[in-house]
Amino acid sequence: MTAFFYYYIAAWMTACVIAIVLMIQNIKTMILFQKKYWDFLKIKWKLITFFIALSAFVILAPYTGDPTWDYYDAAFMSILTFMTAPWSVGTLFRFINKQEKLKIAYIAACCWMFSASWSYDIYLVFRDGDYPITWLPNIFASSVLYVSAGLFWNLTYKDGRGVIFGFMENDWPAEKTNTHFSKLTLYAIPFMILAAAIFVPFLT
Repeated sequence: MTAFFYYYIAAWMTACVIAIVLMIQNIKTMILFQKKYWDFLKIKWKLITFFIALSAFVILAPYTGDPTWDYYDAAFMSILTFMTAPWSVGTLFRFINKQEKLKIAYIAACCWMFSASWSYDIYLVFRDGDYPITWLPNIFASSVLYVSAGLFWNLTYKDGRGVIFGFMENDWPAEKTNTHFSKLTLYAIPFMILAAAIFVPFLT
């Protein structure tokens, strides 16, 4: 492993430590750690689509022709994405709209990068003894999936507004929201197609 990757690992690990410290300092106010966020994720259609996606990625990982993909990284990256992407994407959107603090946006960005890239990288360092040559293209490919997942699991129906992303509302994540997937289907399909379009070409 070249010197560059030792510096890179040190840099992103430092970023993660800072994020963890900020998390601890703000744990009582961060939406990520509030019951209403996890209730927001436990809506039936979100759990069903998550388990479908998780199963597909894990089962098909060995057949992608990509030696860096296996059952383990497919599983933990999928789980991390479901747990954090809706919050991270929503938080960054709200930061851009001056509805969230910079330190919380920083944590969200680190959650994004750890889920989509750094966890994958360090797993492969331990598995293979070297930094994966796919680390850079993986950032882009996995980030597209991460953002898509964050948007997808934020879809919600609001009376008087129709289908929107939940983080566009001041009460996000709403404790009471329309849980019927039928009203979201047409808006959800493009995200499903995008995920398939990225993943399917890797199958051999």
